[in-house]
Amino acid sequence: MDRLFLDANVLFSAAYNPTSPLIRLWEVSEVVLISSAYAVQEARQNLAFHRPNRLGELEHLVKKLYLVDASPNTTVVAGVVGLPEKDLPILPAAIEAKATHLLTVDKKHFGFLYGETVGGVLITTPGDYLRGRSGQT
Repeated sequence: MDRLFLDANVLFSAAYNPTSPLIRLWEVSEVVLISSAYAVQEARQNLAFHRPNRLGELEHLVKKLYLVDASPNTTVVAGVVGLPEKDLPILPAAIEAKATHLLTVDKKHFGFLYGETVGGVLITTPGDYLRGRSGQT
């Protein structure tokens, strides 16, 4: 069973657009959806600024997540250069949650890690993950 850690931008995008294809993540069978309190708070802040009327949808989606509330040790990713400070807690939280995948649409900051496995977590986009699942037999 896949354990999918959702970055803040995935949460934000799914809540922002009522017809977002990212909603499919909540419909996939045999997966555990995970995020962190840190990622949820970032999504909440961004949504409050851009589309406050969609905050209720975010809360609805968050209720279906397994949230990790740990303060992850960012030294786990000290060897991964190029991540800005605000993104440093995301990968360690995914590793500590024993996620199989970190799903992010943040190509600017995580794009260089797409397709890489760090600490047992494959970093990819939600679209690539969903396409891979639809290709399974």
